[in-house]
Amino acid sequence: MTGDHADDLLKRALIDAEAAASVALRVTPLSLSEALTVVFHGRKDLGTIQTYVAHGGRGAGDAVGKDELMRVPLDLDLAAAEDREEAEHLFAEQAGALRDALIGADTVLDLWREPFEDLVGDHIRVDRRLRLDVRLPAHRLLPTALISPEKQIVVTAVCSARPLAAGRPPMGIAVGQQDVARVYPLPDDPERCLEDFFQFASERAHELAEQLGRQEASVQRFLELSGDDFHQTG
Repeated sequence: MTGDHADDLLKRALIDAEAAASVALRVTPLSLSEALTVVFHGRKDLGTIQTYVAHGGRGAGDAVGKDELMRVPLDLDLAAAEDREEAEHLFAEQAGALRDALIGADTVLDLWREPFEDLVGDHIRVDRRLRLDVRLPAHRLLPTALISPEKQIVVTAVCSARPLAAGRPPMGIAVGQQDVARVYPLPDDPERCLEDFFQFASERAHELAEQLGRQEASVQRFLELSGDDFHQTG
């Protein structure tokens, strides 16, 4: 879903309260992200209750722009509720699971900062952009990342897409650099994970260099065959 569409949905929710609704959940205090606001947005015509995360502790009536929302594919599922009371119970249970996931991921990401800085020998920056320059193999859970400006390495929390009714989502820490990325289980030792990633990235770089070398050799041989005495086929 594009940011424009997400923003449009939230605006329409304020206009047509019977067809749509948005509920905000503040998550604070956080070690690294400081404060986040979760926005659950549901519309009858979509048939889903979608989840977005924004920086800051937003209150009732606060405006949220399209460039402030990050889509997180962990959606509410209240279909099993037989009445309003049960729906409230399911909402509290699922929203609580998401809140706990955000707090846990933020805490772990903060624990990565010191070993990350030590191993790369660079001042690590806390990046609050919703869009990163590295393609990750999983969905982002937090709109917060750790960045090594010199090495161009990104570390952030990710998750698998699933309904919140299934419980706390599978989470991990993604480490990425250019076109290389890996996801590590949340409880893993940061230093071990980073050392593994550095080795993996080095091996990938070596493989890429070999591949480029073979391609260059192939082109060179082709050019040699394409001389004046090259036998024409067909």
